[in-house]
Amino acid sequence: MIIKRNHSFHLVDQRPWPLTGAIGALTLTTGIVKWFHEFNFLLLILGKLILITTCIQWWRDIRREGAFQGLHTSIVEKGLRWGIILFITSEVLFFFSFFWAFFHRRLSPTLEIGRFWPPQGISPFNPFQVPLLNTIILLSSGVTVTWAHHRLIERNHSQAYISLLLTVALGGYFTALQGLEYWEARFTISDSVYGRTFFVATGFHGLHVIIGTTFLLVCFRRLSANHFSFNHHFGFEAAAWYWHFVDVVWLFLFITIYWWGI
Repeated sequence: MIIKRNHSFHLVDQRPWPLTGAIGALTLTTGIVKWFHEFNFLLLILGKLILITTCIQWWRDIRREGAFQGLHTSIVEKGLRWGIILFITSEVLFFFSFFWAFFHRRLSPTLEIGRFWPPQGISPFNPFQVPLLNTIILLSSGVTVTWAHHRLIERNHSQAYISLLLTVALGGYFTALQGLEYWEARFTISDSVYGRTFFVATGFHGLHVIIGTTFLLVCFRRLSANHFSFNHHFGFEAAAWYWHFVDVVWLFLFITIYWWGI
């Protein structure tokens, strides 16, 4: 039986991924609680595996719908654009809460920490060593991902491969330097409010860098498989938007927490 469609919208087929995603999220949060109270992380690992499997399968279906089945029309793509814009907006508000906490403590230190900042006993990082290097790395990666985008639009896939691979390498290098910085830190997350705001803010940013690097690595694999064309590549464009967001957040972290906050 032939079903005639008289609209440009994409009505998705019934799939189990929303259900398995909800089960995975419930298992993950329950596993975190179990890990905190009983130091047993097996349920946590199970929740992670369910969520990762769900994401892989669900995104595989979206990739097929957009790249092979032609279901991502201009109207559908407009909805996807608004979706990623709202997602990044929510991420901006997420990091805004960390900056709010830092500014509150930085501008009015309490009596418990001696009414000065940083608190006594805290040896902050020199902002002009590894933090400055990481800033240069992330800004350079923003240039290379923009280069890759423009080369893709101009149908120069060979340069798009090189620049996108370079972006992924820079993201990995940033993560390695951030891990080394944590390893050599002379304070911990339990060292007063400074340690907590520093490691929570920079740690969540580091997590977003890892997610963004994975996002770009998937885009590199799709680019190699010719899933993107010069006029139909929103998956790559969304990854580039997310990466620029990560760059901007790091600039604020470097200026406020690393430089002004010492």
